[in-house]
Amino acid sequence: MSETSAVSLPTIAVTGSTGRLGGRVARRLAERGVPQKLLVRDPARAPRLPGTLAMRGDYADQDAVREALAGTRTVFMVSASESADRLAQHKRFVDAVVAAGVRHLVYVSFYGAAPDATFTLARDHFHTERHIRASGLAYTFLRDNLYAEFVPDLVGEDGVIRGPAGQGRAAFVGQDDIADAAAAVLSRPDDHEGVAYDLTGPESLTLDEAAAILSERLGRTVTYQQETVEAAYASRSSYGAPRWQLDAWVSTYTAIASGELDGVSDAVPRLTGHPATPLADVVRAVIHER
Repeated sequence: MSETSAVSLPTIAVTGSTGRLGGRVARRLAERGVPQKLLVRDPARAPRLPGTLAMRGDYADQDAVREALAGTRTVFMVSASESADRLAQHKRFVDAVVAAGVRHLVYVSFYGAAPDATFTLARDHFHTERHIRASGLAYTFLRDNLYAEFVPDLVGEDGVIRGPAGQGRAAFVGQDDIADAAAAVLSRPDDHEGVAYDLTGPESLTLDEAAAILSERLGRTVTYQQETVEAAYASRSSYGAPRWQLDAWVSTYTAIASGELDGVSDAVPRLTGHPATPLADVVRAVIHER
């Protein structure tokens, strides 16, 4: 447990603080002096930040979530880990949030979330959004494009990005920008009720263009090679992943090809007061961290 008031408990709760995005959001709120509960599976692993109170709460454990969120007004909800039952976990968590008397849920969704989205995991986000709306909670949705930090991980050991993305484009967004946007929303949640923000980077790129940026930043040649959908499934089947995960991996590329991840929003600069971070700068930071 970190510093907190014994009289007044925090009215904001943050999930995922042991992860990359939730941890960034928790740190930003702490820097702003905003008291917060950190809802985590293991309180011992929660980051130690000023004004925070670590509380045990797993998405699947509704009783623990209700107890931890008692007296909480606003909750920041990151997605559960990718799994076959992630949507069911989300629904159980949302129901527990309602039962705890929470007023406002800020949910990290996905750009273009829709029931028929090409990217299969974006469908889960759509159905989560719909469940939140039906719950009666006040809500704000942060619909992130693909993480810019993820782009270097697309490169194979031979320096090639392979996938059926064609010449489609994606507006890769940095996690620091998402966290800045989330912190702005959580600091004044009433100003953002009922709004869905598309969070993107400052430019929409093909994978050829992304490969050129990676080549410059990584100091080695990176290229993009188009695959057929059939070849993409075949090349990834050796990992022994379940079918739902294979579908998610491949549909990351086909969603780019379909144009569903194209388009630049001004939400990041409007919410944060600074320009969205270009892919080249995000990659530079990733290299520095590694």
